[in-house]
Amino acid sequence: MVKAEEVEVRSFVLEDFTVVKRRVPQIEPVSKKDVKKLANELGTAYDESHIAFAKKMINAYIKKR
Repeated sequence: MVKAEEVEVRSFVLEDFTVVKRRVPQIEPVSKKDVKKLANELGTAYDESHIAFAKKMINAYIKKR
């Protein structure tokens, strides 16, 4: 048996019973222009086939995550 004075009365707060959903940031796909800019900043030699391949790989990696 529980006595009335032993019971704690509080207001109902919905947040106490819900799970906070973390919002996953949306990452924009990488463009060829972005890849070229990065290659230039790194001083890397490249041609269009390298840029296209790098873009595909980066975007596939981002999509998978």
